[in-house]
Formats: sequence, C-alpha cells, structure tokens
Amino acid sequence: MTATIQAKDRSDLRRSQTRHLRKEGYIPAVVYGKGKEPITVAVESIELIKNIRDEGRNAVFALDIESDNKLDVMLYDYQSDTIKGQILHADFYQVDMSTEVDVEVNINFEGEAIGVRDGGVKQQSMHAINVRATPNNIPDEITVDISELNIGDSITVGDLKSGKDFEILDEDNSTIISILPPQQASVPEEGEEGADDEIAEPEVINEKSDEEE
Repeated sequence: MTATIQAKDRSDLRRSQTRHLRKEGYIPAVVYGKGKEPITVAVESIELIKNIRDEGRNAVFALDIESDNKLDVMLYDYQSDTIKGQILHADFYQVDMSTEVDVEVNINFEGEAIGVRDGGVKQQSMHAINVRATPNNIPDEITVDISELNIGDSITVGDLKSGKDFEILDEDNSTIISILPPQQASVPEEGEEGADDEIAEPEVINEKSDEEE
C-alpha cells in the first residue's frame, strides 16, 4: 500500500513566509512533472522523514494536497542543514506508474569474503548503482554476495545483469568491490636512512567554510 504524505498549498513564496513555515515544522517543497507546471506545497517535516525511513528513499508516495489533488510522487532531491541535520527544502517528481524513471539505488554487501579472512583488504569502489525501472519495480537496495571472493577477485557491474525487473545504467566494466592483497608496512631499522629523523609537526591551517542558510 502506498504511503500518504499530507501537503498544503504554498502560494506565498516570500522568504519571511518560508521561515515561518519552517518554525511551524513544515518543509517548503515543489512538485515537478513532465509537461506539467510546478506546484509549490509544504509538508510536515516529521511525517516526511518518517515515511522516507519506513518506505525507503526511492518509494512512491501519495502526496495528498489540501486542494483534494492527490498525486503519485517520488522524492527527487532535498536540501538539508548539515549542522542541524534538518531538511530545508524538498523536490518531488510526479510519476506515471507505467513510465520508467532513472534512480540511484544503494548497494548492500552480504557475507564475509574469503580473501578478507585470509588477510586481504576489501576495497569498495561503488556505494550505489543507477537503475531504470517503472516506479513499482525499483528495488529498495541491490544485494551483492561477496562471501566467495578470494584475494585478487572483484565484482563488476556486468556481473549483476541477469533476470532483473530493472535496467542497470552503469558501465559493465565498472568495479563495485575488490579484494586486494595485504600490504606490509616497511619500518626502517636502526641505522637505516630515516630511522633517526625527527617527525615534522604538521602545519595547522585554519580553514573557514561557508554555512548554508
């Protein structure tokens, strides 16, 4: 069953009104759609975050706008305050359940690689995969079994393409994960060059970063 997110019309786009909405616990949002005019709305922050956690980042939601307009949407993008951890703005995309969309799906690794137990080092090159599918066929995640990987083995995108309800868009030769040989650290012995060298204290550089409003 599709989860419902309540929304209210947002016709006043002044910054003062936007700040007021956020103070009341709402997130300003825009609904886009192919060949459709954007719709400005506001959704409750707590309800949106709960639905994303429960249903997943790529789930389809029924956006119930107070003007009795219910739309099938996906969360396309959002802006957040990295310091406070709050969502500042959300973009929804109105979907046609029969039309394919392109989304990013997280990779979940399953099992412990044989090569890691033998001392190898696991190197993860990709954390997500780009896929194309109708909204109902978008996977919550893509599971990759690494339990049979030995030192020197790897899994590429091409290894995953078989009997799926979705199309993987990344290049076949893109490496997802590999098991590297163990690396031995070389420690200079007494008398060797560099053994008695003093370790230079790192220079401290004060760097300022711009904060998001």
